[in-house]
Amino acid sequence: MESTDAASASDFGSTEETLHKDEIFELMGNHRRRYAIHYCKRTTDPVELSDLAEQIAAWEQGKAIAEITSAERKTVYTSLQQTHLPRLDRAGVIEFDGNEITLTDRVDRLDIYLDIVPESSIPWSVYYLGLSAIGALVLLALWVDFLPTGPPPVLLYPTLIVAVFAVSATYHVYVNRENRFENLERPP
Repeated sequence: MESTDAASASDFGSTEETLHKDEIFELMGNHRRRYAIHYCKRTTDPVELSDLAEQIAAWEQGKAIAEITSAERKTVYTSLQQTHLPRLDRAGVIEFDGNEITLTDRVDRLDIYLDIVPESSIPWSVYYLGLSAIGALVLLALWVDFLPTGPPPVLLYPTLIVAVFAVSATYHVYVNRENRFENLERPP
């Protein structure tokens, strides 16, 4: 067991092409790192550390940027500069030169872990399981001649099932895009 822990510890913070799941959860486990990634994903240009610190301080305090005090800004600035941005840089998620932050392509690896699911919705896996159960019941009803197959063509039922899945999948893609991490006003 120790050799596995040692191997994963040696991978931690490496700049290999892939990020390990444990490393991703550790990176995203801190709200300031999530906030930093969120802020950077909302722009295509490099981000100034001072601008980032100002926005994160505003989010943390629940204030407008203009209301942030110098002390609040400095606390976040120091924390980002000394801890969080170097950690993201070592993981290869950003490039940080001491003043500017630029996202790397590796940040895309984090997207699957940053999906936001609204509280009022059911998980998509349960939704699709329900659709599959309804589809199976329709097919069973066709097999036992419970559903009429006369005037409407027999392919009507499978066509309706496929259409419901296609509409559902289209809506699923739309909702996922709307709830992407970078599309939210304030990060989670």
